[in-house]
Amino acid sequence: MARPTFDKELQIISEKVTLMSEFVENAIMESIKALKSKDLVLANKVIDDGDAVDDMEDEIKDICFKFLATQAPLAGDLRYVISIMKIVRDIERIGDHCEDISKYAIRFAGEDFVKELIDIPRMADMSSRMVKNSIDSFIHRDLRLARRVWKKDEEVDELFRNLYDELLGLAAEDSKKTRQCIMLLFIAAHLERIADYATNICEEAVFVQEGDYRMEGGSPA
Repeated sequence: MARPTFDKELQIISEKVTLMSEFVENAIMESIKALKSKDLVLANKVIDDGDAVDDMEDEIKDICFKFLATQAPLAGDLRYVISIMKIVRDIERIGDHCEDISKYAIRFAGEDFVKELIDIPRMADMSSRMVKNSIDSFIHRDLRLARRVWKKDEEVDELFRNLYDELLGLAAEDSKKTRQCIMLLFIAAHLERIADYATNICEEAVFVQEGDYRMEGGSPA
């Protein structure tokens, strides 16, 4: 049976989720760029853009509720729309973490870093790519990609643990560095949490296709 209106509305929802994801992916990198270059204008832009992310979440959820009420989807389509409402909440939270990183960037203004920023930008790049690929896996229903991204979280966690140990060591060597080390740890923790949200999205991608959240096994990675 043809369902052009049904499919068109699903496509609109998917496109809006992709746009929202691209917006926060950019915010991740902009927040780290603001940190590295001590760019207060850029940091404040990321903070101000948080309202736009909130608006996108509200718009997508409204469309989803209307879709559920008017189209009465069943089975996989129903799971797809319900999962999208969970996903946009996770994307909005990623935006919140970008705002928090930018607030730390402002606090670093006029200071020299206690160490060269290598691992934090690397974590940001990894987390941003995880977000992009997790959304791609969901939109395109690519379970192999979802499981690969889900496994990538282990690399982010390892990088965070190594940075944690390094920063604690620096703080122990010189108490004057403690404040900065703590702030850098908080920034790294925000990035680690962003990667966690990407894994949540991957789990939703698997749920939509398979009806459960089993990440191990299934389609080969």
